[in-house]
Amino acid sequence: MTASKRPRPKPSAAPSSADEPPIPMGPGAKAHPPVGLGLWALGRWTRTDEERTRQVLEAGVAEGIRWYDTAEVYGNGRSERLLGERLERDPVLAHEGFITTKVSWEHLRPNQIGAALTQSLERLGRSRVDLYLIHAPDPKTPLRDSLGILEELWKSGRVGAIGVSNFALDELTQAVDLLSEAKIAVNQVRFNLFDRSDAEPIQAFCRDHGILIEAYTPLARGLLNGRYLDGRKAPPEVRRFAQRFFDGDRWPDYVARARRLKDLAERAGVPMASLALHWLRAQGAAPVFGASRPEQVAENMAAWRSRPADSVLAEADAIARGERA
Repeated sequence: MTASKRPRPKPSAAPSSADEPPIPMGPGAKAHPPVGLGLWALGRWTRTDEERTRQVLEAGVAEGIRWYDTAEVYGNGRSERLLGERLERDPVLAHEGFITTKVSWEHLRPNQIGAALTQSLERLGRSRVDLYLIHAPDPKTPLRDSLGILEELWKSGRVGAIGVSNFALDELTQAVDLLSEAKIAVNQVRFNLFDRSDAEPIQAFCRDHGILIEAYTPLARGLLNGRYLDGRKAPPEVRRFAQRFFDGDRWPDYVARARRLKDLAERAGVPMASLALHWLRAQGAAPVFGASRPEQVAENMAAWRSRPADSVLAEADAIARGERA
């Protein structure tokens, strides 16, 4: 699938993304939308789940989302291909969309990265990706070798900006020091009101170096928009990818705090998820949420468009930390 072979369908009638100004990413790079949709599908990728992901993507386009996050390992490329098919049908989205994909930790050797990017671009139907991330560090591959190739890809114009994901402070510091011309634009980490252990150690460094923190799992697998407050347990596929959250001794405490957050949201007249999403925004982070049903996309975007007062966000922070009964 190439750009030259694309048909010219009617442009999308979706509104512009997220009703918030985009985040500058430096010279030559496309500005970064403040909220995005991740196309992971919990790693399942059965035929049914693939169709559900397609429906979720359609819901994202209808809601005006412009930032879409994928990776070569999501469904062994099927996530990228689904997104590429959607971009092919919509020249406006193809032009205005901000597309992030990631090179796997298994493909970080110098002779692998360029081929991995080529394959991702072919699946996406693009000649360039707006942001290309190292999905996670590989202790067996020197970071110097990987970043040298990423910098060359950036110089070639095939990558608008480069970044990393799941990098701790020492790894992030090393990555910044190893680059000569390009800069680390993003570190994507797990970050939400309840789970800050990956983000808090890097926040000051990112702020000082102009690195945007992209926050995945911003709603704590649904707990921060009211899921599981009725006593239901998380399904196995969710628990498998968030064991430290769901299976720990603190789970009952998380639920109790979530109930207090829900009460706070009701008093403030905003959706519960508004607290979680706008707390991240106040931290200088850009949330990227996932969804398993189209309705969740609409709910999350309605929450994003409802901004709580700063005093409400401060109270939410205190509740999430366990500082207030």
